[in-house]
Amino acid sequence: MSRAFQHLAELQALVGQPLGSSDWMLIDQARIDAFAMATGDHQWIHTEPERAAQGPYGTTVAHGFLTLSLLPAMFASGYSVADTRMGINYGLNRVRFPAPVPAGSRVRGHFKLLAYEPVEGGAQLTVEVTVECEGVGKPVCVAESVTRRYV
Repeated sequence: MSRAFQHLAELQALVGQPLGSSDWMLIDQARIDAFAMATGDHQWIHTEPERAAQGPYGTTVAHGFLTLSLLPAMFASGYSVADTRMGINYGLNRVRFPAPVPAGSRVRGHFKLLAYEPVEGGAQLTVEVTVECEGVGKPVCVAESVTRRYV
């Protein structure tokens, strides 16, 4: 459920509430392999399907940091603020990966606004992101993302 807001200031009244949910994203082996190439993390649990089939998950799984790296794309489809001209990733307060993402799965993010702090030219938002994986009973990533949006 994507939501659209006209003004950044509207979010101030929504602290503690959901902001929206992203579109589903496919995490296929090609994406996992591309991430391995980009980061140099070629651990067999991610990149060797035959060996991983005998491993603890019965298949390859996405890197936790791959899941985390998809947050900007999830934010973009989860909610929008029309009057912002720019947003930046300011950091993370907390990140956990409670469950693996099997290759071939779809994931999506759910966003809850934890804090809204005015900054010069905009606002700093702390958003709890809970990433779910289709068919997995618990979240695959829970993170507190800190972004700054400027009007």
